[in-house]
Amino acid sequence: MDADVVIVGAGIIGVATAYKLVEAGRTVVLVDRKGIAEETSRGNAGAFAFSDIMPLATKDVLRKLPRWLSDPLGPFTVRPEYLPQITPWLLRFWRAGWPDRIAAGIKAQAAMMRVARRETDAMVAAAGLGHLVRSDGVLELYESDGEIRAAAHELEVKTREGIEHRLVRGAELAELQPGLASRVVAATFIPGWQTVTDPYDYATAVGAAAMARGAKLRKGEVRALQPFGDGVIVEFTDGTRLSANKVVVAGGAWSRALTAPLGDRIPLDTERGYNTTLLPGSFDLRRQLVFGGHGFVVTPLSTGVRIGGAVEFGGLKPPPNFARAEAMLRKAAMLMPGLRTANGTQWMGFRPSLPDSLPAIGRSRPSPHIIYAFGHGHLGLTQSAGTGKLVAELVTGAAPSLDLAPFSPQRF
Repeated sequence: MDADVVIVGAGIIGVATAYKLVEAGRTVVLVDRKGIAEETSRGNAGAFAFSDIMPLATKDVLRKLPRWLSDPLGPFTVRPEYLPQITPWLLRFWRAGWPDRIAAGIKAQAAMMRVARRETDAMVAAAGLGHLVRSDGVLELYESDGEIRAAAHELEVKTREGIEHRLVRGAELAELQPGLASRVVAATFIPGWQTVTDPYDYATAVGAAAMARGAKLRKGEVRALQPFGDGVIVEFTDGTRLSANKVVVAGGAWSRALTAPLGDRIPLDTERGYNTTLLPGSFDLRRQLVFGGHGFVVTPLSTGVRIGGAVEFGGLKPPPNFARAEAMLRKAAMLMPGLRTANGTQWMGFRPSLPDSLPAIGRSRPSPHIIYAFGHGHLGLTQSAGTGKLVAELVTGAAPSLDLAPFSPQRF
C-alpha cells in the first residue's frame, strides 16, 4: 500500500481525525484540493458549543418555519430554484422534529458532546493549544418573556443532562455584556461554553500538531474511491492514484460526490452560512452572544467581531447572496447600539448538514475500509476531536467510546 490511512478533507474534522489517528499510532496522509482549513473551517463562528444538544428540527423551529421561509433574508430560507432538490431533505427534517425522533436525537447528541468535550480538552492540552481557547461562556438572548417561555423545554433538557446554566437579567446581564439594546430583556448564561480566538488559526494549529507527529499533507482533488481486497484506491482528478489500507471521507459538504457512487444514498445537503467580520474594537464584546430569535451569533475573535449565522439552502454552485450578511449586520446594530459596522469583511461557507442534526460516522456500505465522518452541520468545530477519536477507534478496532448506531451512515 502507498499509505496506511488517507483522510479526504483537511478541514477541522479531517485535521482533528489525523491528530487522533497519529496519536493512536497510525500513519496518515491528509488530502485536500486547497490545503488545511481553506474551506468551511476558515470562517465559522468559532464556538465549542458542547451544550448545544437540541436538534435543529425542534417544535419551535418547525412552528416558525413557514414565516422564516417567506423571508428571503430571514434565518431559514430556500432559494426558489433549489426547492425541488431540497424537498426530500425538508421532509426528513420535518420527520426529525417528531417527539420520538427528538428524544432519540437529544440522547445521541448529548453522548457525542460528552466524548467531544473530553477529547477536545485532551487534544488542546497535549498539543499546547490552550492559548487559542477562550472560556467566557455564552449569552443566549431574549427580547420578551414569550421567548423565555419558549426556551423552557430546552433548558429543562440541559438541566437533565447536567449542563450548567442560569437566567440573568438587569444589572447582571449588563455586567456580563454591556451595551445591549433595552429590548433585550434577559439571557441564559452558559458558563461552560467556549470559543476559539479564530477558527482558522485553531484549525491550522491542529493540523500543524498532527503533522509534527507524523501526518503528511498532499494537495489534490479526489475524483473517486475504489474498494479492492483489503484496501481502497484513491483516484485523483489529475489521473494519479493512491492505495491505502483505510480511507476516511471527511469532505464536509462535498462528501456526497464520493459516497453516492459507492451506493450510500446519504441525504447530505449544505446550509450556506454568511458572516461579516468587523474590525477589532467595533464593540465591547465580552463573550459570544446568540440572538436565537434572529438566527445569528456574535463572536469575539482575535481578528475582530464576527456576526453570522442563518441558514440558506441553495446548493454548492450559486454565488453568495451577501444581502443576507448585510441583513444580519443591520439587526446586530439594532440590538447592539454603538456597534461600528464599517469596513467589515464578508464571507460565506457551506455547512454539511443532515436532516436529524447528527453527523454520519461509520463504515461505508460496500467496504469496511472506507469510513465516513461528515455532516456535522453547525457543530463541526465542536465535535471535531470527538469525531477523530471515534474514527480512530473504528480504524484500530478499539472499543467505541459511544454507541455509533444513531450516527450510522445507513440510518436513512
